[in-house]
Amino acid sequence: MSKDKETPERTRERLRQEELKRNPTGNMNDALNENLAGLAGSLGWKGLGILILVILIGFVLISIFFK
Repeated sequence: MSKDKETPERTRERLRQEELKRNPTGNMNDALNENLAGLAGSLGWKGLGILILVILIGFVLISIFFK
């Protein structure tokens, strides 16, 4: 499919994917300001796993120190 026959939706998605590759942390910041689903989409599965792990470790540490 050539760029001339690309639908607007495909164009937006292609541009979004290119921006993700160029600037992943900027997109993560944008996603934090939008909603949790946007954050999960911008991080990918590895980043999301690390975020969940950090949240769990933080929760455990806080529960230990404030008993």
